[in-house]
Amino acid sequence: MVDTLAYFVTQYGYISITLLLAGGILGLPVPDEALMTFVGYLVSKNMMNYILAILFSFVGSVAGMVISYQLGSKVGFVVINKYGKWIGLTPKRFAKVKNWFDKYGDWAIVFSYFIPGVRHVSGYVGGITKMPFQRYVFVCTIVAVVWSAIFITIGFYVGSIM
Repeated sequence: MVDTLAYFVTQYGYISITLLLAGGILGLPVPDEALMTFVGYLVSKNMMNYILAILFSFVGSVAGMVISYQLGSKVGFVVINKYGKWIGLTPKRFAKVKNWFDKYGDWAIVFSYFIPGVRHVSGYVGGITKMPFQRYVFVCTIVAVVWSAIFITIGFYVGSIM
């Protein structure tokens, strides 16, 4: 899987980063942290630009989060009840995520970005719980920049010592 992601990034550049991240956040099996670390490695080898890598990562991340929010707000409970078991989101597990989200609000989004698996459902949960959209997007944009910069920077430094 990582080889396939590396191929897409090296062949299609920045747009592949945006599409892969958006797809990964929507639920496709994309290892987002590994992808961002690899992008940072490419930056360290002067194959990509640091600022552009963060920008395209940011756009993909926010796009995935906004689409998942919209899907959650429109079809949320119906889809979870019908198909959640196929992706490991049982009603019991969803209830835990929803309670955590209700309890911590904005911080739930912040922390969810850094917990693989939770990040992928937080947009849907935000939509299902009717978190105010403007607030949701505001928090997502801030965290998306920080998250992208952290993992790309880690990859950059790893690549610099290799």
